[in-house]
Amino acid sequence: MVDSANGRRQRRRSPVISPVLRPMLWSALISAVASAVLAAPAYADPTVPVTVPDTGSRPVVTGQFQLPGGAPAGGTPGVVTPPVTNPGASALENQINAVEVRVGELGTQLLELEQQRNEAEAQLLVAERELEFARARTTEAQQRADQAAAEAIKAAAALPPGDFAADLRDLDLLRRAHLGEKSEHATGAAAGEMARARADEEVATQAYAAAESRMRGVQEQYAATQKALRDEEAKLIKLREDNAAQLIELARQQERAEQQLGADYVDQSANGQVAHPTALAAVAYARKQLGDPYVWGATGPNSFDCSGLIWSAYRSAGYYGLPRVSRDQYYATRSRTVPRNALLPGDLVFFASGSSWQSIHHMGMYIGGGKMIHAPTTGDVVKISTVRWSRLFAATRVVGAV
Repeated sequence: MVDSANGRRQRRRSPVISPVLRPMLWSALISAVASAVLAAPAYADPTVPVTVPDTGSRPVVTGQFQLPGGAPAGGTPGVVTPPVTNPGASALENQINAVEVRVGELGTQLLELEQQRNEAEAQLLVAERELEFARARTTEAQQRADQAAAEAIKAAAALPPGDFAADLRDLDLLRRAHLGEKSEHATGAAAGEMARARADEEVATQAYAAAESRMRGVQEQYAATQKALRDEEAKLIKLREDNAAQLIELARQQERAEQQLGADYVDQSANGQVAHPTALAAVAYARKQLGDPYVWGATGPNSFDCSGLIWSAYRSAGYYGLPRVSRDQYYATRSRTVPRNALLPGDLVFFASGSSWQSIHHMGMYIGGGKMIHAPTTGDVVKISTVRWSRLFAATRVVGAV
């Protein structure tokens, strides 16, 4: 060939790679790069922390307020701390009182843990369904991304060698999308969907792990508390059986002491008010359960625990605003505390081992005349007793008087 500019003849260079082999080698290189891209592990942008919402602790009452039938509390919210042991009582009576308090506290804790366990089970089921859905979506997105990548590689293999650099750039974009990396350039729809699906699956996996961990923790606490309750119940039964004769006399002495103490409070002043019909209906229901055995966690129809009896009584009367657990029943009605000299039938009476409402371990329903109806403890039955004024924490009214 002759160069027209200088008239010199130049010899044509022979190609380094044969034109026949070039497309084949180029296609093989493209395939190798794409395989490396799709084989790389995928990582998404850091996701927000995922935790299963906890039921939370109940709010604590703050500030001082006038105690029912007493003076304002000094420092700790609630009434003056009811003594777990009575200095004037016998060692046996104090021992039994302490075990009864422990049984009541453990029973309340177990009810609360049962509620938490039910919530944890529901949350775990939801998390499991969400994880299954996220995994299915990731699988579908991966299949579409693989198909899109294969089609892109096939199309690129048929292009002339001049587009090789552009193809490498596109493969780099695909790699970034597969790894969940952001790019200044737009990525394909399939690659973007795959990155989002992987991120969603990671979130769902974390949520499931948190729900599973919480479920295990609640189950362990429930089992330990249940065992402790059974042990204390057995101890209480044995104490009563071994000291049956002595306990009869102790019960008489306690009854006389409580009646003398309550003489200053019984039906003194209700300001001309009478109990609401709903409260009277609840009392009537409770009376019909006299003689039914105490069973932890029972809400009827043939057995009850202390809060289960009150809960069922008011529900039978058409009132559904009371929670299930005794502590929560107090907290739900705390704005309607009643002085102990103004109690009406249907009012709730609470007993605690400390000055906080969170130490409430037993409750009953006032029926008038200084008496209450309650489901006392393991081995006993629903019965009418004199209010234990010496250990009364507070009294509240469920529905307003008329």
